[in-house]
Amino acid sequence: MRYLPHSDAERAEMLATIGIASEDALFSAVPRAAYNTGAIDLPAHSPEFLVEAHMRALSGKNRAAGDGPFFVGAGAYRHHVPATVDHLIQRSEWLTAYTPYQPEISQGTLQMLFEFQTQVAKLTGMEVANASLYDGSTGTAEAVLMARRLTRKKKLVLSGGLHPHYRDVVKAYLKDDPDLACLPASPQGQGDILDHIDDQTAAIVIQTPDFYGHLRDLQKAADTAHAKGALLIVVVTEVVSLGLLEAPGTFGADIVVAEGQSIGNALNFGGPYVGLMATRKEFVRQMPGRLCGETVDAEGKRGFVLTLSTREQHIRREKATSNICTNSGLCALAFTIHMSLLGEAGLTRLARLNHSRAIALADALARVPGVEVLNKTFFNEFTIRVGKPADDVIEALAQRNVLAGVPVSRLEPGKPELENLIVLAATELTTDADIAALANGLKEVLA
Repeated sequence: MRYLPHSDAERAEMLATIGIASEDALFSAVPRAAYNTGAIDLPAHSPEFLVEAHMRALSGKNRAAGDGPFFVGAGAYRHHVPATVDHLIQRSEWLTAYTPYQPEISQGTLQMLFEFQTQVAKLTGMEVANASLYDGSTGTAEAVLMARRLTRKKKLVLSGGLHPHYRDVVKAYLKDDPDLACLPASPQGQGDILDHIDDQTAAIVIQTPDFYGHLRDLQKAADTAHAKGALLIVVVTEVVSLGLLEAPGTFGADIVVAEGQSIGNALNFGGPYVGLMATRKEFVRQMPGRLCGETVDAEGKRGFVLTLSTREQHIRREKATSNICTNSGLCALAFTIHMSLLGEAGLTRLARLNHSRAIALADALARVPGVEVLNKTFFNEFTIRVGKPADDVIEALAQRNVLAGVPVSRLEPGKPELENLIVLAATELTTDADIAALANGLKEVLA
């Protein structure tokens, strides 16, 4: 049934009010050649139950992450999310609570965001964190813009180990700015970003563990950058790693950006996710987004307020540091609940379990003829080189019900030197049987 909320008389009255004769006049600026005069190539309408059956059939062709051995990572990771998280975020007082534009009446939401900020600051080893961004990639773009504002310099250098999607988002934000230097891919950890720092550099961006799984020397990077008056931006796509690795803030990072999906948030076909950003207290007024604070009311009772808000909806547009209009509030809540359930000791145990599973996977694959493990150091993700094009290997393993990782060529097309590389991830959900299935499948495919 078509939904037509206005009668012909009402439409005529509206047209007369704005002074035009017909609806076509509203589109007079559109060239006639741009009009689609034919039928749109879409299926004819069907009853609701047939549409549902069709959609179920399409859905049945998908293969979920839990349907068999799964080693896909590259910025989105399959972890166990306790049922408690989903139960709590679906309570109506959370699920319907939107961004608090009049925040003092939304004490529960503000307290949650305050706790979220505290958790992020402790994880990253920084002094202050905001109330989340959209995701890790847009957070990285916001970080480089923030660095330019802070240093009043233009040059930015992105490591060859930065996730290709994150790099592309930064390029999109900066519209291929000539002062943006993107270093070549470094699958074996090679390439020294420090050689590209000069007095005109606003910031360098280093991911650790990087896209290929290598751990990076942040202390040397921070010292070298600071000696030239540049900032160090550290990107973390696998936030569980911070349960085992020393926090970037302890090495002198100036801005830390992370993707928080691994904590409390399922894969969700790529989103929505939750971007984490933390920085030094002295830089807080240039940090995009919002910041919630703790205070007391007139009676001395604990309360929470929107302390800083540097987005365009709260202040004059030309004074805003970002055009971010909201945040991933429900995803941030899921993160906060899961992190609270884990606690510090639980997060450390989870991180150790991830690392041990990755070691078991790397050891098993290193024994497969035709497979070379490129990493000397890694957390729960690493890169292998195989004797055939990675795309073909991944497809052949998928036919054996094994999702064997991400071929680098999918994210870095047109680069022959990367065509035989696969990035694999192991988490606490990776079993010995999964590892054996992948190793045996690789032996067959590469034989």
